[in-house]
Amino acid sequence: MTEKASVKPAFTIQTHKRLRCPECGSERLYKDGFRYLTDGTPIQRYLCRECSYRFSEPAESHNFKTRRGHNINRQVCGWAGHPKNLASKAVYALAEATGKTGSGHAGAARTAQDVKGKILTFMWWMKKQGRSEHTIRNYVEMLKLLMKHGANLLDPENVKETLAKLEKSIVWKHHATCAYTAFLKMHGLSWTKPIYKRQRKIPFIPLERELNDLIAGSGKKLAAFLQLLKETGMRAGEALRLKWTDIDFERQVIILNEPEKGGNPRIFKATSKLIGMLNALPKKNERIFPGSYNAMKHSFRLKRKRLARKLQNPRLLKINFHTFRHWKATMEYHKTKDPLYVKELLGHRKLDTTLLYIQIEHTLFKDGDNQFTVKIAKTPGEIKRLLQVGFDYVCQKDGMVFLRKRK
Repeated sequence: MTEKASVKPAFTIQTHKRLRCPECGSERLYKDGFRYLTDGTPIQRYLCRECSYRFSEPAESHNFKTRRGHNINRQVCGWAGHPKNLASKAVYALAEATGKTGSGHAGAARTAQDVKGKILTFMWWMKKQGRSEHTIRNYVEMLKLLMKHGANLLDPENVKETLAKLEKSIVWKHHATCAYTAFLKMHGLSWTKPIYKRQRKIPFIPLERELNDLIAGSGKKLAAFLQLLKETGMRAGEALRLKWTDIDFERQVIILNEPEKGGNPRIFKATSKLIGMLNALPKKNERIFPGSYNAMKHSFRLKRKRLARKLQNPRLLKINFHTFRHWKATMEYHKTKDPLYVKELLGHRKLDTTLLYIQIEHTLFKDGDNQFTVKIAKTPGEIKRLLQVGFDYVCQKDGMVFLRKRK
């Protein structure tokens, strides 16, 4: 009896496994263009929505659901023959300016990778210069936004035109010129910077109940993060760097040893409420709040918009992460009247930076005499109870003790 000849199928289908970010394990991914091997084979790149880590598609998945001999180099066409899914207009303009367009869409796609490569090189160069992660992240985002609006990063005059047309604040444009100056310095180039003088503005100081509304309406992780900002006045980036080893749960103490912007290390006494909220979070990571700054900010914006609509309070839309810091500084000066204490609390290097909150406090609480709650105590037990809730001794007369506390 003869054996049946095996028939080889025209194509094979492999079992598909959902991709995960190799950095944080998340399945929430964006497709982020292609990179090309030396033989021209495209490899899909991904961007993690949780931690912003970029990585390539595993090699074993390249032939998933493809027929033998099928051309996988096809690309989607966009405007006027330019590639839609591989390069933006700014990238293609940069390619034409540098003479690297190559032939067809593949050339533009390779140019897109060249430009992204320059950005990655810039990130590593900034890291070697000792710049903070916060500065690196902001500079890269600014350069990408300039490219998105058609700026040719190798043409300073074109960048100036793009900056002039952008509807951004003077402060943002000032920082964007600093970012582009650093980018040119990496390439050994220079330019005549446009003049964008920083104009200091009075920050928005919300009511405490508005901050509490945002905290109460957020999920467990975001609520703990916002409560931490409210009690300590940390910058958001500093709070995201905190590790579980930085918290002494027994003494209710939080230590910040990695400040941003060259600030001073600080130590905070936390309330039982904050310690309980932090202790309820899962301890699966070294950091208390794993994930990226952008992911946390995106989650906060969604919650803020929903609560502003639900509570019919548009003022909530003006609150951002840094608003908690402004509020904390103003309230602490209002309680202590000590600018040096507020300076140390915020980690400022210069007292001039802290003086802004003195001006705000004087305006918000100009009726100082009406901002106190006064209590009278007659027995030692009453005095002890009032001192425990924050009242201060004022004077004693006719056997009665007068105490007061700021409202």
